[in-house]
Amino acid sequence: MSEEITREEGLREQAITHLKKRRDFRAHLLVYVLVNSVLVAIWALSGQGFFWPAIILGGWGVGVVMNAWDVYFGDDFTEESIQREMEHLQNRR
Repeated sequence: MSEEITREEGLREQAITHLKKRRDFRAHLLVYVLVNSVLVAIWALSGQGFFWPAIILGGWGVGVVMNAWDVYFGDDFTEESIQREMEHLQNRR
């Protein structure tokens, strides 16, 4: 019974972590879109010319993609992978 509770608590913590990551990613994406929309508007209203917002869009876009990768495709640590890493670190000593 105690093992079931511990397992359920672990799953609950994982679920909370995933939900927080998704919420944070959506906030990051919203800020990216809003800020870059303002920058593109400034560029358009200032006579255009060289599309300098592309520098910010591209650089920050890499961060957004990496954030999305972590949220939606990042692997969670399993107990097995943690134990393997602990053994690996212990053998290096």
